[in-house]
Amino acid sequence: MVWQETYEKWTKHTALDKDLRKQLEELQGNDKELEDAFYKNLSFGTGGMRGILGPGTNRMNVYTIRKAVAGLAKYIKSNVNDAEKRGVAIAYDSRHMSKEFAVESAKVLGAEGVKAYVFESLRPTPVLSFAVRHLQAAAGIMITASHNPPEYNGFKVYNEDGGQAPLEEAEAIINEVNKIDRELDILVKNEEELLESNLLEWIGEDVDKAYLEQLKTIQKQAVNESTLEIVFTPLHGTAYYPVMDGLQQMGFQNIHVVEEQAKPDPEFSTVSSPNPEEHQAFEMAIALGEKVDADILIGTDPDADRLGVAVKDASGAYQVLSGNQLGTLLLDYTLSQTENLTNGKVIKTIVTTEMGRAVAKHYGVETIDTLTGFKFIGEKIKQFELTHEHFLFGYEESYGYLIGDFVRDKDAVQAAVAACEVAHYWKQQGKTLLEALDTLYEKHGFYVEKMNSLTLKGKEGAEQIATIMEDIRERPFTNLAGLNIVAVEDYQTSERYLPLEEKSEDITLPKENVMKFLLENEAWVCFRPSGTEPKIKSYFGVKTDSKDDSEALIKTIQEEVEERIASILK
Repeated sequence: MVWQETYEKWTKHTALDKDLRKQLEELQGNDKELEDAFYKNLSFGTGGMRGILGPGTNRMNVYTIRKAVAGLAKYIKSNVNDAEKRGVAIAYDSRHMSKEFAVESAKVLGAEGVKAYVFESLRPTPVLSFAVRHLQAAAGIMITASHNPPEYNGFKVYNEDGGQAPLEEAEAIINEVNKIDRELDILVKNEEELLESNLLEWIGEDVDKAYLEQLKTIQKQAVNESTLEIVFTPLHGTAYYPVMDGLQQMGFQNIHVVEEQAKPDPEFSTVSSPNPEEHQAFEMAIALGEKVDADILIGTDPDADRLGVAVKDASGAYQVLSGNQLGTLLLDYTLSQTENLTNGKVIKTIVTTEMGRAVAKHYGVETIDTLTGFKFIGEKIKQFELTHEHFLFGYEESYGYLIGDFVRDKDAVQAAVAACEVAHYWKQQGKTLLEALDTLYEKHGFYVEKMNSLTLKGKEGAEQIATIMEDIRERPFTNLAGLNIVAVEDYQTSERYLPLEEKSEDITLPKENVMKFLLENEAWVCFRPSGTEPKIKSYFGVKTDSKDDSEALIKTIQEEVEERIASILK
């Protein structure tokens, strides 16, 4: 069906939401915007469904939410035991329309006879993951667009294990969603009906207390009377209460909050992006840190599944750690302080630093790789229950970490309290986190990683991203920065080609549109379209015997890759 037909169906729908109708009227005559809003349905990627708020099948609104929830309801009723009775746990962050979408989800579930447990106020993503397990729910829904700009919102699906729905489940759910061709006519029940028939239950404090109790289990040592000075910013999101409660419960007292960023704000008005991966998000935290002479600055994204950390360098200026650097510090501390490492496993993604593998090997622990996306780490943890392997730590380069498996998604609350414990430990040794990192580099090698992200919006952008991947796949690199390619990994065909040996091997991970090139001397490059944003990401990793050599090598590799991509787009 061409987009104009879908657009016409919406404009002629007599009961169309009045705000969406007004927005459609304002878009009249703007065919480019209208085409982008209606030319396709929002699809599930590595992190669920995410998009710009507004009218249209390719936008986040009550109708795309209803369609997604109706598909989920049909899936769990057919595939999960006692789904109607066990219900679905629902949480939401501080974004525009988040609570409305959460309640709308409950209304659709109620019409399907499925109970909904909805948090009475905003909560972090990891608390939703925990709630699914704690309540033994059949599934979970998180309304969030993570660290995206204010005009976005999103919808994440969690399975009964509390993890994001893995590929097979997500495909089955989306198949159910795609069977629904009349998103404007989906039945809903009103809130009063749901409460009267016990199909809606508001939840909150009891789940919070249970989560905080589990948070105690990741603590490795007492930190009472710690002199550590902490600055914390929740970046206008959901993390204020759980992080503050977690730090105080652990024993930290000297916590300074960036008050201007403590309150939820869907516009994220004090930052250009509410993303702790970006250094500008720490500007206010750095100013406060300088004022109180803080040892560590911690910042969480809006739904509190990602954590950024900044610490002082040798000159006394605050430096934001990369996700790989913080992950390495957390990993080393966790393994060094864990008594029983028998049959223990560390899980990381294929674009996360190889330094983690070196650290784990030092402690006699195996590292397992997964595709990008924490859903795959959660899926592995679930498998460990059958194989009796012991989960020790999971992380990805994009600031996502997990220590205790009572949550099955990345958890910035866990990471925040753990990072402060690690900083406390090293302060006792007379070192900052950067100095601690230097000791690890001296021991394991100077690993350096970078990531380039190219945003190409709309239908045209999606086509350009496809063209880049197609070109790289059809004309693979043979060398970069003078280093030969020793392996070409195509995760779409599940094939690893070894050009120097002229032979191929199978890749056992799930199929995904990813290309990775392994170079001599432990360098590597990986290309991956984002599953949730209009971006193509290029990841780079190197290892040499010195920081300067590693920085120079990775810069050369980046430049050669950028030239190649620019030539493709000409």
